[in-house]
Parts: sequence; C-alpha cells; structure tokens
Amino acid sequence: MTSPATPPRSLTAIVLAAGKGTRMRSDLPKVLHRIAGRTMLGHVLAAVQAAGAGRIAVVAEPGREDVAAEIAREAPGAQVFPQAERLGTAHAVLAARAVLETPDDDVVIAFGDTPLISAETFLRLRAPLADGAAVAVLAFESPVPTGYGRVLTEGSRVLAIREEKDASPAERAVTLCNAGLMALSGQHALKLLSRIGNDNAAGEYYLPDAVALAVAEGLTITVVPVDEAEAQGVNDRVQLSIAEAAIQARLRRSAMLGGATLVAPETVFLSHDTILGRDVVVEPHVVFGPGVRVADGCTVRAFAHLTDTVLEARVRIGPFVRLRGHAVLETGAELGNFVELKNAHMGPGAKAAHLTYLGDAEIGAKANIGAGTITCNYDGVLKHRTNIGAGAFIGSNSALVAPVTVGEGAYVASGSVITDDVPADAMAVARGRQAVKPGWAKLKRAALLAEKALRGGR
Repeated sequence: MTSPATPPRSLTAIVLAAGKGTRMRSDLPKVLHRIAGRTMLGHVLAAVQAAGAGRIAVVAEPGREDVAAEIAREAPGAQVFPQAERLGTAHAVLAARAVLETPDDDVVIAFGDTPLISAETFLRLRAPLADGAAVAVLAFESPVPTGYGRVLTEGSRVLAIREEKDASPAERAVTLCNAGLMALSGQHALKLLSRIGNDNAAGEYYLPDAVALAVAEGLTITVVPVDEAEAQGVNDRVQLSIAEAAIQARLRRSAMLGGATLVAPETVFLSHDTILGRDVVVEPHVVFGPGVRVADGCTVRAFAHLTDTVLEARVRIGPFVRLRGHAVLETGAELGNFVELKNAHMGPGAKAAHLTYLGDAEIGAKANIGAGTITCNYDGVLKHRTNIGAGAFIGSNSALVAPVTVGEGAYVASGSVITDDVPADAMAVARGRQAVKPGWAKLKRAALLAEKALRGGR
C-alpha cells in the first residue's frame, strides 16, 4: 500500500518595515518612498507574494495608518504587527511571534527597504530548507566590506555572522558579507529566535545570531549567494536614486526583450506595471507613470507623459503629449504635439493633431478635433462631460462648454463657443459676425503718427 505524499510546506514571509529613516530627510516613512511608481515596501511585498508566500506578516511602527494602508493595498490579508521599541532585528521578527508558531511553515525574513530583491532570489533563499537546512542566509562578496556584517566560515561550514562593530580585526578582513535576509525552517525558527540575546556592543537582539545558535545545535546552515547590487538597502535619497536606476534598467531590458523599441532607453522611464506590446516604438524622453498599457504597433513620440492610460493597437501620439486620469485611445487614434487628455475616450481613428485639451470627454470614431480646441469641463465645483459623435469635425480654436453633445457628423465652425447641443450632421457657429471697414487702418495709422509728431516723436 502506498503511503500518502507529504504535503508541501507553506511559506510565511515576515517583512520588517519599522523605522522612520531619518537620513531620508522626509516626513514620509522610509519604506513608502517610491521607485518606478511603487513604494519600496510594495516592491518587497510583491516579490514575496510572487515567491509563493501564503501568509505575510509586516512589522511596522505603531500608529502609521499610511503604512497600514499600503500593506492592505499591496498584500490584502497580510497581518500587521507593531514594534513599539526598536531593539534589533531579532526583536522585530519576534513582534510577529504569532506567525512563527506553525512549525510546518518555511519562513523568509525580508526588509521593507531592500526593494531590489527579486522573487527568484527569495525562491533560491528558501530552496535549501527543502534539503534539510535549518537556516539559509543571503550573502555577497564585496571588495569593500566596510559597514556590513561578515559571514564567518570554516571550509564549507558556516560558523557565525558577526556585526562589524563586534568583529575582530581578522573577522573584519572577511569579504563575505551578510545581506540581512534569512530563511528558517519553521521547525526551528521560533526556538532559535527566542534564544537570541543582546550581549553585544549595541545591546540589541541581532537576527544573524540565529546562525551561531543553529551551529551549536548541530543544525545545517547554508549560504545563498546574491549580487551585492541586488542586496542593497535604501537609507537616503542617493541610495534611492541608485535603486531607481537599477529597477529602470530591469524594466527597460524586459520591455525591449518583449518586442518594444526604446530609441534611447536611458531616457525612458517606466513604471513597475507598464505594459508595452510588440513593435511599440518609444522615442526619447518619455515617462510612463502607473497604470499604462500600450498595445502592439503603437508609436509614442518624444516628451510624452502617460499615467493611467490605455493605447490600443496602432495608436500614434506626440511629441509633447500628456495623458492621465483614465485616458483611452482606441485602435488607430492619433494625437499630435501639445495635446492633453484627462479622463477622455477617443474612438477608433479619431484625431487631435495639436494644441488641444480634452478633459472628461467622449470622442467618437474618426472625429477630427481642430487645433486650439478645449472642452470646458469644470465649473469651479463639478466636472461635466462632453460627447463628440463619430465623424464630427471641430474647427480650430473652439471651446465646448460641458455638459454638451456634438452629434455624429456635425461641424463646429472655427472660433466657436458651444454651449448648447449640436444635432447630428448640423453645423454650429457661435461667434461674432465679422465686419470689414475699408480704409480704416490707413486712417488710424495716419492719426497715430500725427499724435506722435506732436509729442516730439515719443
């Protein structure tokens, strides 16, 4: 008779997110600073979820509703544990003691200010636990290890992790550095963490001391290598910019390998959720904020700024356009230079070639919007919508005062201020009648020149 297979162990992630980060010189908690449109904490929570964490605990500063809201947004169902006193990393992990009481779980410990750690690295960190390791530590080789804890080894055996301030001169010469992240077998995690003391220069409870305790128990400890750049934490604005550059490089590479052309990749800035289809061409100096999806065959010309926008197939926009507030351009729509859309929907083949603002608007298929057209969508209190029918033609320098509808196939004469609905196939003219006075300009110039002569040429 075949015995039932052992069920796979689940994964618990404990993310340490307490701390104000005073070196950021900011009122915002350090972990809420953004990289590629997502908070550092959001990047970490996304990575542990992608690595399979079914249960997530976040240790945070008490009373931070902004941090709690970010956790709920990025990892619904995650538990939040307050850490009133900051007495070291092991003390922080034990603030989430309740989630360590399930011995069948694997546990990974992450930090909310290490946003470059990928899901693949979390998977590699966890992997040795399946082979019987009690502890796996993430580590990197550094030619300049100053400031890092050192991973002390003897042959292939891991002996301890020593904080630099507690290390001997010989230990400080070690170049294998602790990245801080750790995975522990659920069978041993709580016992090891509970035994960590604070007999060190800082009087704190250090998470890395779990390694020496595991060695004393005869348990297996494994070092998992990682590039130093991926393991970097963010403590100030300079390091934030370095992390931004690293994530942008990842995003650009992924976009290009996915079939998009970035003419000058180093000048294009992407959000963590930007989607670029095949044969998309992005010219220099384009910024994609959160919530942008660009379908196959689109062209985004230079100096465009897009947020919360959908471009369907073969749309062409720019240069110098701004799209925001849930802008949607259907197949074949076109925008030229100096056009802004906000909460506007352009139908297939619709065009606005230049110098136009379309806010809170519905533009039908193949409608043509002339230069200088604006939808007057705001009355000082409320926003109102403009509807422009399919095939309509809006003449240059027109103002459409919402709420208003221009019917299918209708014409609006250049320079009009439209305040009433225009029926389908009608023409609307709303401007003063032109008057021509022959010879008036010649007489006016003569009078002005005579007055100037009387003033002595002044």
